[in-house]
Amino acid sequence: MNTALILGTALSAVGTNKLRTALTLLGIIIGVSSVITLMAIGRGSQDAITSQIESLGTNILFVSPSLTSDGSSNSFTLEDVAALENKEIAPDVSAVAAEFSTSGTFVAGRNETTAQVVGVTSNYFDVRDFGIAEGRGLNTADVVIGTDVVVLGSQIAPTLFGNVSAVGQTVKIDGREFEVIGVLEPKSGFGLENNRAMMPITTAAARVAGGASGIDTSVSQISVQAASTDRIDLAFDQIRLALTLENESGFDPEDAGFDVTNQADAVETLEATNETFVVFLGAIAGISLVVGGIGIMNIMLVSVTERTREIGIQRAIGATKKVILSQFVAEATIMSIGGGLIGVIVGTTISFLVDGTSIGSLDMNTEFAPDIAILALAVSAVIGLGAGIYPAFRAAALDPIEALRHE
Repeated sequence: MNTALILGTALSAVGTNKLRTALTLLGIIIGVSSVITLMAIGRGSQDAITSQIESLGTNILFVSPSLTSDGSSNSFTLEDVAALENKEIAPDVSAVAAEFSTSGTFVAGRNETTAQVVGVTSNYFDVRDFGIAEGRGLNTADVVIGTDVVVLGSQIAPTLFGNVSAVGQTVKIDGREFEVIGVLEPKSGFGLENNRAMMPITTAAARVAGGASGIDTSVSQISVQAASTDRIDLAFDQIRLALTLENESGFDPEDAGFDVTNQADAVETLEATNETFVVFLGAIAGISLVVGGIGIMNIMLVSVTERTREIGIQRAIGATKKVILSQFVAEATIMSIGGGLIGVIVGTTISFLVDGTSIGSLDMNTEFAPDIAILALAVSAVIGLGAGIYPAFRAAALDPIEALRHE
């Protein structure tokens, strides 16, 4: 019996019970489509986060307090920010921006929402690349005086004011009135940056959080812009020196009570973490493929039992064990590859449909990977082949005489 005849016989056997075949294929279809969809979402999310971090600039350094070996920690103030702006100590630092984060309840008329309140210095928008869509940002006078003004994120403004321009309106934050002077441009990625409002750091620390004002205003993180990407290492050392001298703790680079990180480190760490997450998603989806393979084996065993007499007739008219073996392996492979192809189509379609959709404040980003689709299809074929081998050997091992007597 030639290959074409074996394949024709296998296709005929697969099509004999269409409902049972369809249900068997469902396991493979779900497995392959799940692998493709989840991997596309995982890779898309990884690229979105990475691009968002890189969009801040590769020459940005972040300075934040950390615990020292004795359990103490530096508490940054605007005085530390001024120290970093000292060109004699830090000549390779081109700009310094500070922030103080807290949360607040926003009320405008009957509309209310909760969002992050970020107190910032006037140059924060330039250093961190926040564009103003409407109105203006903060200026030096706002920070020095501590005016009651606020710049709303692109998600907060329509929540509070609908289609009406927010600029010039009044909003209450934790019961205190603030004038809206601007609205930020939307940020891509996961949308968390869009659900925040920015005000002078002196105002946020003193009037929203109830802390100190002036030069003693608390700072939770400092963003430092190096003069250029190739001078970022020099700026790194100068930052540590300036802060250590300012805090009069002696220069101890390994135990200074603060951390300095750059974008490259953040991207590298994130990529490693996300790669693990993506592989984990793929492994979970791969379980569906194994379940689908078990389904194929189960149906093939049932098929061997149902077609025992047919096998006996084939053996009686000259079919060898090899022919019977090839026929059942071909049936299992056809089902696995067929289900795999349908799964690739379904998974690819879902990946493109999900791309760009929003779930609450979360923007879904997908990146279809042809290599994953090919790999999922190959794995489904291997699983189907493996699932069909035992039933095929069982069919080929049947005694022709006993098979002919089977009812």
